[in-house]
Amino acid sequence: MATGWDPGAARGAEVGEWLPVLDIPAAARQRRWTVLLRWLLLLPQFVVVCLLSIAAFFVTIAGWFAALFTGRLPAPIFSFLGSVLAYRTRVGASSMLLVDRYPPFSFSAPDHPVQIELRATPLNRLAVFFRLILMIPAAIINNLVQAGWFAVSWVFWLIALVLGRLPAPVFAATAAVARYQMRFTAYVTMLTPAYPKRLFGDERTPQDAVRSGTRPLLLDTTATVLVVLFLLLGLAGHVVSSTVDYDDHDQETDDVTAPASVPAR
Repeated sequence: MATGWDPGAARGAEVGEWLPVLDIPAAARQRRWTVLLRWLLLLPQFVVVCLLSIAAFFVTIAGWFAALFTGRLPAPIFSFLGSVLAYRTRVGASSMLLVDRYPPFSFSAPDHPVQIELRATPLNRLAVFFRLILMIPAAIINNLVQAGWFAVSWVFWLIALVLGRLPAPVFAATAAVARYQMRFTAYVTMLTPAYPKRLFGDERTPQDAVRSGTRPLLLDTTATVLVVLFLLLGLAGHVVSSTVDYDDHDQETDDVTAPASVPAR
């Protein structure tokens, strides 16, 4: 993960947009006992991620002001936020059963199978100023696809428990969700000017070299259908939740406005 200022990368960004990269090895066998206890084993990591996210929130605010005036994130802020994002991505990949190896309690993990690549590039000050507004469409997609994946995650857990691995389409669809979340967070924290995209994977070109199971991230028909299913389930869950909340609010309003009964004499 590059955490410093790279003039070459900056010049490359002018030619074509560069998106943050997620590298995860192709689907492999996993120990069934770690699959069975995965979320329990990751509880300490979830606590660390929560604390780091709180710290990253305040650092992001400082970075927003700095980027607004200088057009870039200061190197220390870029390094910290990038390290937090890498840490969160390793924990997230483990919780989504993409890898079996336990994430270390460390910012630096060069030998871990889950890696991200970031490049410090210039930021558009106007885009930085309106970042909270610009991120709304991507935030909606990110929330829907994550909610939909979570709704069926117990099925994937059972499959991995029985087979000892995730089937290739399930792995690819889950990796697509993890990568989009990583790119969305990178955009929100101004680690990249590139808007999060390619939820449905990459287009394979003859000159592309296969560097990992997610680079490039290729989705077959089944994996694409799964991603669409995630979005639909997330949308359905949101609609149901909104309907239930509306009905509850309507019932409370009726209870408040209903006239008190007059006792019979």
